[in-house]
Amino acid sequence: MSRNEIRQFLLPVLFLIFVLLVWQLADYVFEIKRIILPSPLEIAEESWKKLDDLMKATFVTGLAALSGFAISICLGVTLALLFSISKLAKQSIYPYMILLQTVPIVAIAPLVIIWFGGGLSSVVVIVTVISIFPVVTNVTTGLTTVDVGLTELMHLYQASRSDLLFKLKLPNAVPYLLTGARISSGLTIVGAVVGEYMAGHDIDSRGLGYFIFMSNQNFQVEVLYASILLSTLLGILMVGLTALVGKTILSRWAYPLHQG
Repeated sequence: MSRNEIRQFLLPVLFLIFVLLVWQLADYVFEIKRIILPSPLEIAEESWKKLDDLMKATFVTGLAALSGFAISICLGVTLALLFSISKLAKQSIYPYMILLQTVPIVAIAPLVIIWFGGGLSSVVVIVTVISIFPVVTNVTTGLTTVDVGLTELMHLYQASRSDLLFKLKLPNAVPYLLTGARISSGLTIVGAVVGEYMAGHDIDSRGLGYFIFMSNQNFQVEVLYASILLSTLLGILMVGLTALVGKTILSRWAYPLHQG
């Protein structure tokens, strides 16, 4: 690990420690009411008591986010392939995808829960809805912005449509797929938490959204902060894993021009 990489890792950690110390000191000096802003130690103490429940909730939320993310990748790439092949399909379907993206997810979530019930399946659907659009738009761009010279060269050698797709268009679209996947990976946690929050106490598997909902209703502020923190860490983990997979596996498909 280079000195620059160590610096990029240590600076955010040191800043976080500084913020926590200032937070704890401010709570001690100004005697802030616990219901308004509990101290880091109070949050840690209450979280430790509910550690098992919070870890299970984190796993449930992560599972829903990962499942919806996988579906959005598969479905998004399929739709992008369809749009790149058929202009009629793109002109017919793409406007509705834009329309779906403009509708707030909190407005869609109740309908999804009514249709699919209050279980994990409805949360996965919400995650898929909120995370599919970046994949479709980026992969479609990658499939349709191939170098004209390379395309003409492939035609010169009488390449078939499948050769054009698998040897030219798909490798060109991989960097765009990675960009879309990184954007979507962060949105998956948002979709999962919103789905679990909207499902409330009726949900079968209790995720972090459930704990955020119940702790807010019962004024359990420490659990609320802990759930928000775990959701944030889960989002960072999703984005980090996506970037890692992109660098180690998928980037090998791309042209050297795009790999920098």
